[in-house]
Order: sequence, then structure tokens, then C-alpha cells
Amino acid sequence: MTTDCQLYLISPSDPGPDFADHLTRALDAGPVAAFQLRMKEVDDAAIAAMAEQLMPVCAERDCAFILNDRADLAAQLGADGVHLGRSDGSIKEARALLGKDAQIGATCHDSRHFAMEAGEAGADYVAFGAFYETRTKETAHRPEPEILTWWSAMFVLPCVAIGGITADNAAPLIEAGADFLAVSSAVWDHPDGEAAGVGAFAALLGD
Repeated sequence: MTTDCQLYLISPSDPGPDFADHLTRALDAGPVAAFQLRMKEVDDAAIAAMAEQLMPVCAERDCAFILNDRADLAAQLGADGVHLGRSDGSIKEARALLGKDAQIGATCHDSRHFAMEAGEAGADYVAFGAFYETRTKETAHRPEPEILTWWSAMFVLPCVAIGGITADNAAPLIEAGADFLAVSSAVWDHPDGEAAGVGAFAALLGD
């Protein structure tokens, strides 16, 4: 099917020294709107070193490079934007650091209230989830796809669906109104490699 929904890739938590090659293969396999570097429990130097390898790969392929959690580091590195969890600082502070053109996303779990607050604060997108079981991170929230329909009907701001999404289970989220599918394991752990993982979503999204 042809949709307006786009793919949003999230890195593994431990990308590994040759991850730039994996990302290159993934981005060359089909359209990817954005890539988020999400490295937990490592120091700033490790994040910066990885980002400096990956940012040119994204830039050459017109894929936005988003850093998870850290608006200060995103500004230092010149990232295209930052994704903020519920405890990662304010959207307004991130905007002051990153400027008006940066992409700032906000985790909203299953909360319409959080999403409306994020929109009012100036977020560029809101993320709902986890919609399915996921091995990537522990999740306590499980929204229904209807929240995507509600958001899309009420607001122009894009919404991202996240959490355990695969090419096999994504259709209800696309039909409900997701503007982006945020995926990680479905691409990086695909049995035929990351290019096949992206290719499966490209086929689903009609690209």
C-alpha cells in the first residue's frame, strides 16, 4: 500500500565499532526519514565518537540525525535534533540550545495530556508507545492505536508510533494515522540483515 507514513530508525543501544557500515546498508536499502542514536550508560566521549562516524552517513542520504536524551550534546555535535524522554529536560530549553530549525521530539507514552503539553511547548513531533512487546527497553505503557487516530484528527503535528513494531504488525498503526514508524530490532536483528529489514518496511509503506 502507498501511505504518507515514513520510517524512523533507532540505533541499537550498543552499536559496535563497525556500525557505520550497518547504517550505510540500511539507509541505502530504502527511504528513511530520520535516524536516532540511542546509546545508554556510556560516556559523552563514546556518544560523540559514534555520532561523528554516523552523521555524515545520514547527511549524504538526506536522513535527519537525531540524538536521544541530550540536547546539550546534540547542540555541541551539530545534530539535526534531539528526542527527549519524560525526564530529559524541557522542550523550551532544548529549543534555546538547538535553534528554531532543529527537530525536537517528545516521548508521550500513552498520554494525550503529555502530547498536548509537548505540542504547546514547541515539539516538532510526539511519540506514542510502546504499542507492542519490545526487547529494546522496558515499557510500562501500552496505548491503543486509536490514540494515533485521535491525535491526527486533532493536530497537525506529526506523531510517531514506537515499540516492538515490525513489518508484519505495523499495518494497524499506519491505518490509525501514524506519520512515522520508529523501529530498531526489526531492522538491526532482521535474519537477512538490515538492508532486508528496511526493504520490508519500504515495501509496506509503498516506497
